[in-house]
Amino acid sequence: MNVAADLVERARDLGLKIATAESCTGGLVAGAITTVPGASAVFEMGFVTYSNAAKTAFLGVRPETLAAHGAVSEPVAAEMAEGARLRAGVALAVSITGIAGPGGSAFKPEGRVCFGLAAEGRPTRTGTVEFGPRGRDAVRAASTDHALALLLSALGAPGASR
Repeated sequence: MNVAADLVERARDLGLKIATAESCTGGLVAGAITTVPGASAVFEMGFVTYSNAAKTAFLGVRPETLAAHGAVSEPVAAEMAEGARLRAGVALAVSITGIAGPGGSAFKPEGRVCFGLAAEGRPTRTGTVEFGPRGRDAVRAASTDHALALLLSALGAPGASR
């Protein structure tokens, strides 16, 4: 199953546009979506906001949120997703912020990735996945797959309303 292709087909069927806000994945989710022929019908834009300053400037993440929770947190993931959805003018946006590795700390270990999902007319959802110290490439790949699955699940069954 090609999740990105299914995502593009489902979003096209529903007439919805999508955006991404990525930190630790560095654009891999946007890249996965745009490898699908016809993605331009549903993919509006992707934001790669690696630094805190970029998260604030381009997505509207509040400095107070960053100071209180750090970049790798569900509150920041929520603000990233909401900012991407509003700034891109789309119905659905996903965000990813995490520690791909190497490194991390006792409080924020390598492999911790926070996700946000903002959908028009619905409360923003967040979640954290502990992928563990698998190595940078594996964490980034797993994060990309998870983000694509979140987007697809937000669209519901084929033909379902948003």
